[in-house]
Amino acid sequence: MRDDRAPERLLGSQYLEKNESYRIFKQDVNGRIHTHWHDFFELGYILSGKGVHMVNGEPFPLGRGMVFLLTTADFHEIVPDEGETIHLYNMIFKDSWVMPELAEKMFEREAPHVYTLYDEDAERMRREFSGIWEESREERFGKEWLVRGSLERVLILLTRRCLPTAGISTARDSASDRHPSIRKALVYLQHHFREPVSLGSIAAYAGMSANYFSECFHKQTGISFQEFVSEKRLLFASALLGSTRLAITEICYASGFNTIPHFEKSFKRKYGLSPRDYRKRIGSDGR
Repeated sequence: MRDDRAPERLLGSQYLEKNESYRIFKQDVNGRIHTHWHDFFELGYILSGKGVHMVNGEPFPLGRGMVFLLTTADFHEIVPDEGETIHLYNMIFKDSWVMPELAEKMFEREAPHVYTLYDEDAERMRREFSGIWEESREERFGKEWLVRGSLERVLILLTRRCLPTAGISTARDSASDRHPSIRKALVYLQHHFREPVSLGSIAAYAGMSANYFSECFHKQTGISFQEFVSEKRLLFASALLGSTRLAITEICYASGFNTIPHFEKSFKRKYGLSPRDYRKRIGSDGR
């Protein structure tokens, strides 16, 4: 299911006032929402309606009880079934609203934050979103505290479902054994890898010298910092190639690469095909 339009990048400044950290909407969607991404976090809950939710090129059956979280590194598309209207809560917020300890757990493994709940679990989630909606409709004492508390409960419940071992320590849980500064850097890179990021800047963010950070990063992830960022960008590019008709040049820059030759060389080294041939190949496979 490819989108023939170039993905749009939505900006927080279009939806949030300067003093706002979040905003929640109640929406009715009766037509296709084309592929797009944004510079804010988006959290949604489906109240009713059926369709397909494409997240980073992967299709998820959309229906009542679906809850999803999208970061600044994700792109998505919503396609209602013919004759269906999707009713949903949609909340946008800045990544600074996620407490660091929760963010580390949420993003320690690469997994889509999309899950469909049923029965009591679905009703519990609906109540959390309904509470955020009601609190947001007027100014009252403690509004932001209550909203933030509900948001954290939603994120914890979603993380439990998407990462069944969240909160459970095992001898094989290598992520929890990592240096706290490396975990902090990995969380940041999960949703900022498309931005210009240097070894020096991420080391400073982690509170380490560049050389020591580089050594620790390689030791604890098995690859260099540069290889990690390149892998993230290539995976993002391959998903765009498979799910959109965005021009190769635009995909190159949208994925975080600075030059076309570097992008094409890196892509061919990983996938064995040029970006153009890769798109043809997966197209012929019916994707």
